[in-house]
Amino acid sequence: MAQTKEKYKRIVVKVGTATITYPNGRLNLKRIEELAWVLTDLRNRGLDVALVTSGAIGVGAVRMSMPQRPTVIKEKQAAAAVGQAMLMQIYHNFFDRYNQTVAQILLTKEEMGTEERYTNTHNTFETLFEMGIIPIVNANDTISTYEIEFSDNDRLSAMVAELVHADLLILLTDIDALYDKNPKEHTDAKRIAYVEKVTLEIEQMASGKGSAFSVGGMQTKLEAAKICEKSGTAMAIALGEDPTVIHRILAGDDVGTYFGKRRDEV
Repeated sequence: MAQTKEKYKRIVVKVGTATITYPNGRLNLKRIEELAWVLTDLRNRGLDVALVTSGAIGVGAVRMSMPQRPTVIKEKQAAAAVGQAMLMQIYHNFFDRYNQTVAQILLTKEEMGTEERYTNTHNTFETLFEMGIIPIVNANDTISTYEIEFSDNDRLSAMVAELVHADLLILLTDIDALYDKNPKEHTDAKRIAYVEKVTLEIEQMASGKGSAFSVGGMQTKLEAAKICEKSGTAMAIALGEDPTVIHRILAGDDVGTYFGKRRDEV
């Protein structure tokens, strides 16, 4: 059912490593530029927008000539330190083309786990939104080993959505939706368009992950959906190869998989 008016005022968009990089781990600059255009357009419409991005470790690993994503913690942290700087520079350059200011926020579990830090982090987001700035969020992999286990930032993005009281979380991934079985292995897999609640049956449908430089799979996205259920945030999973799918989701088109209240009830 198409929407006739703006139903979402604040959204969080998460892009996975496989969405913003090629299978060889190098950045897909065209896609990042398209993403910057779409998110700036949403900001111009008056929406509050936050971007949660993966990719720092993968990008850093490529820059450091590693053959694949590192598995040793200290190497992951070193790759993240290199990759975070590269990612933010590239995001800044593309958003700047559309006169959109962005800010970097690196989060650890402490910001989510103590009341004082939670409040301070929330206030930072609110101030950035008030000033028309798009926060770009990543886990602070360089200083805390826990953050490396944030599951490719799927759960982190749900926590951010909860923190900022977002209306909608959009996960852009390398699979266009949740299916009843892995569509990469089964040609008869059927798309699940709507999930009101993540049940054990729904969880059993999830399997697989993206490229050698990514770590998230559908299971981590369902974990994010469960966090969103508790906070009352709607969530959508969609194919990230065309960032304008975000416009289609906001318009109420039948794309991807939608979690939470039905769109016409929002």
